Amino acid sequence: MTIRLYDTNARQIRDFTPLTPGCVSIYLCGATVQAAPHIGHVRSYLNFDILRRWFQYRGYEVTFIRNVTDIDDKIIAKAADQGRPWWSIGYENERAFNDGYNALGCLPPTYEPRATGHITEMVEMMRGLIERGHAYEADGNVYFDVRSFPEYLQLSNQELDNLLQPSGEGETGKRDQRDFAMWKAAKPGEPSWETPWGRGRPGWHLECSAMAHKYLGSAFDIHGGGIDLIFPHHENEIAQAKGYGDEFARYWLHNAWVTMSGEKMSKSLGNSVLVSEMVKQWRPIVLRYYLGTPHYRSMIEYSEEALREAGSAFARIEGFVQRVVDLAGGAVDPAPEVPLAFAEAMDDDLGVPQALAVIHTTVRQGNSALAADDKEAAVARLAEVRAMLGVLGLDPLDPHWAGESDRGEDLHGVVDGLVRLVLDQREAARSRKDWATADAIRDQLNQSGLVIEDSPTGPRWTLGPR
Repeated sequence: MTIRLYDTNARQIRDFTPLTPGCVSIYLCGATVQAAPHIGHVRSYLNFDILRRWFQYRGYEVTFIRNVTDIDDKIIAKAADQGRPWWSIGYENERAFNDGYNALGCLPPTYEPRATGHITEMVEMMRGLIERGHAYEADGNVYFDVRSFPEYLQLSNQELDNLLQPSGEGETGKRDQRDFAMWKAAKPGEPSWETPWGRGRPGWHLECSAMAHKYLGSAFDIHGGGIDLIFPHHENEIAQAKGYGDEFARYWLHNAWVTMSGEKMSKSLGNSVLVSEMVKQWRPIVLRYYLGTPHYRSMIEYSEEALREAGSAFARIEGFVQRVVDLAGGAVDPAPEVPLAFAEAMDDDLGVPQALAVIHTTVRQGNSALAADDKEAAVARLAEVRAMLGVLGLDPLDPHWAGESDRGEDLHGVVDGLVRLVLDQREAARSRKDWATADAIRDQLNQSGLVIEDSPTGPRWTLGPR
């Protein structure tokens, strides 16, 4: 059993070997909480949620850190525009992110540190970098001297002489315009903290280097994030951490974007699709299927048509699950092991699309067993399907998804009662062999977005893909 992953730093797929046998440590760059999350934001955590689940299936104990950047230029600017405290903006949106993660079935991180809770660690790291000749103070700012670190830009594979790194507002006193700010001198009316170099606030890059060191030590296994973070964020994290003396991350994994009309999904571009709105229109488990089943390094071009296709594909899986549960007269436990082909796909750089193909093949085999009245084979296939879906966080029988609907459990109960009345009318028509009326009722329900299936225990309804 060897898990292989594409390491951005090595620019190749290589065998994964943890620092500590049986344990995996992961740091994922989390939300900058200046606004509510769109589906591009949650894709990153969803991809790494699947990676984490696969490591756990393979028997590893996983420590998973996902930070919260709760102080940032954009947060401060939005607070000023709205006349609200900066921390109010951050807390509101942090809750929105966590609601989105939970709605899509993501496991909570082991720890979720906020940047503002780790100023002490940031000051200590800056002090160490200044002592080692990698950083300097100027006009109350603290900058990293990029020329002091020969490995700078290896992750992004750039040349320092070709680098353009624009200065931020108030970043004065740089020795080289490519030097980046770790600490920003206080400005009137903005939040600030006391340091040996005067009051100020942290730079984005310093926050993650300090928090990774705090929670995972001087060396850890995997650092993850979106491909847009490779430069400057992750490049600058590496410079700070290694300049401080840490080995830092041994593997770098980056997920691709969700795009719309070929552009990265972004609030600044006006093309974002908020998670809070999407879960009102689509079942969260279908959103998870849509965002989590493409390969993590492949772009997802957002479209409603693609979402509908994802919903239809998941409905085929879910329909099989429910049919076998009805036949078996109750829940069927997941198999203790996933099929070999599924495991081989997941071990090969988290090959979820290939693993998903194994699920659909197994579903087809199970449907064939149902058609042949082979209960034992159908139940065996369901056990395998549940084991595989569990790894992907897509098992419809998982308690997380119990009672799930577009509008909530209370509304589900009301709708169920109304649909049952109509289905009773349909059953009455069938009993008197009035097939035209029975078919007309079923067609009307289908047009309303409900899928009706006749099972051994009676008619069953489910919501359609949307």
